Amino acid sequence: MPEYEISVERTGAKVATRAQLADGPLTRMKGLLGRRSLDRGEALILRPCWSVHTWFMRFALDVVFVDKTGRVLKIARRIGPWRFTAARGAADAIEFQGGSLDSEDLAEGDRLLIAPATTTPDRA
Repeated sequence: MPEYEISVERTGAKVATRAQLADGPLTRMKGLLGRRSLDRGEALILRPCWSVHTWFMRFALDVVFVDKTGRVLKIARRIGPWRFTAARGAADAIEFQGGSLDSEDLAEGDRLLIAPATTTPDRA
């Protein structure tokens, strides 16, 4: 599965260096279920998606909702298991490990750029 990088247009900072795209009904439905965590720099892009639930999840999520142009509509931080969050008008939801966006300069109105990853880490 191809990997993507996600950066903030305003600052150039990379918020994810290993993002995967879930754009089919089965991959979106599975999402992160069964995972124990996400590593720093990992993310899951759910497309299309305007709402996220954390039922049966084992860890908290940071979720960024963006419109069709990549503009950040909402940032939901540290969404614990058995919760729900949504953003009207969102085209994608991007899930990160809960708390991983705390040190990032990211705000509503920023634009996220999603591009194919320039390097693929060894998966030995």
